[in-house]
Amino acid sequence: MDNRSEIWRGVDEIKPRFVALSDTVWGMPEVCYTEARSSAEHLAELRHQGFRITENVADIPTALMGEWGEAGPVIAFLGEYDALPGLSQEAGVAEHRPIETGGHGHGCGHNLLGSAALLAATAVKDWLAATKTPGRVRYYGCPAEEGGAAKAFMVRSGAFADADIAITWHPSSFWEVVVTPSLANTRADFSFTGRTSHAAASPHLGRSALDAVELMNVGVNYMREHMPSDARVHYALLDTGGIAPNVVQAHARVRYSIRARDLPGMNELVARVHKIARGAALMTETKVEMRIVSAVSNLLPNAPLDQALHRIMEELGPPHFDAADEDFAAKIRATLTEKDIASVYYTIGMDPTDRPLADFIVPLDARRNPQIGSTDVGDVSWVVPTAQVHAPTVAIGTPFHTWQVVAQGKTPAAHKAMVQAAKAMAGLGVKALSEPELIEAAKADLARRTARTPYVSPLPEGVAPPLDMSVM
Repeated sequence: MDNRSEIWRGVDEIKPRFVALSDTVWGMPEVCYTEARSSAEHLAELRHQGFRITENVADIPTALMGEWGEAGPVIAFLGEYDALPGLSQEAGVAEHRPIETGGHGHGCGHNLLGSAALLAATAVKDWLAATKTPGRVRYYGCPAEEGGAAKAFMVRSGAFADADIAITWHPSSFWEVVVTPSLANTRADFSFTGRTSHAAASPHLGRSALDAVELMNVGVNYMREHMPSDARVHYALLDTGGIAPNVVQAHARVRYSIRARDLPGMNELVARVHKIARGAALMTETKVEMRIVSAVSNLLPNAPLDQALHRIMEELGPPHFDAADEDFAAKIRATLTEKDIASVYYTIGMDPTDRPLADFIVPLDARRNPQIGSTDVGDVSWVVPTAQVHAPTVAIGTPFHTWQVVAQGKTPAAHKAMVQAAKAMAGLGVKALSEPELIEAAKADLARRTARTPYVSPLPEGVAPPLDMSVM
């Protein structure tokens, strides 16, 4: 039996429900830890498909798990469904046209991500039932990837303890195996407390928390000259202490995102930023409290899984786009700059072309120049051998976290790409279930990578999922 042909036919037979699920979630964009309706849609589909359900994973109301099968290896599929703030946008139009001013939008394509992962898991479940192959398939509904580190909390809770391999994907400009690294990342709030006073009559009696925040930001700016070139530090003001300039601000809060190539480097950088905050408090005679909000690890590759996935994606080929798909993608590209387009080609070591959509596979050994972000998939990859697909859901060059991604989130091209991603993921799942030596090789690769530096959760003890993060 040709397992891959069987599983791919299985994906095609059931795909309409999951395309509809993706569009439904696109229409109800919910941000970090508030994905009540989106997770409920995934839960309903898991129940419809006959999965055993676990809710409230890691004490997160919008995290869930569905499992099918009784024995054998556990193949985990990771799905996401959180949106981003401020990216409301009509679908299928190549101009900025918000549905709701200030509303949310799926600017990273997670409506597609979760639906395709669940499609792959369901197809593998159906294949296991039809072939009576020993094995278990598990779908993880993971909220709050955008800064909330839900998977890191799920890993810490033991939710992945018995998984044998993990498979996921992400919308992209290209058809490729994800082999680029990611950065470890901590989000921390620094809250300063001073003393209020009349800014004109008695300024000498006041101690400004806002001054402390500004001095901290200046100090971090000077630190940037003296940290690794691939590290990143960003900040956002959460509380400036009020709107009255004639009142000395007694409280102020700033959130920092601190990234580095690995956990030791990140922890060192977090400690340096904390020292700067304490220095700013000393200079202003205020007090400062640091609170870790979330943290994620860097991503570990897995050579056996990456190689097996690449061969499957070569055999499967990229999505088959038609003239209408290319026409709309060309309209989206007209809203981009040449630098946008050149930038994504630079990441895969290619010169820009006029292709509106990717109709090729990126070689596994391409001379990549990665533009590195962070993901909580990193924590899963430290405890379970993990592989990821990139599938071309958007016009080549589309920057993510933009209205252009939202506008393309329900297009036929995006649907074709999500289904192709599901086929690639399901193909790898079936290969692992059929070839135990692949799982053994993947586990050996992970053991080798973690032998010198075992996994330690980047989340400090006592830090709970920041369920109120979106309103903090």
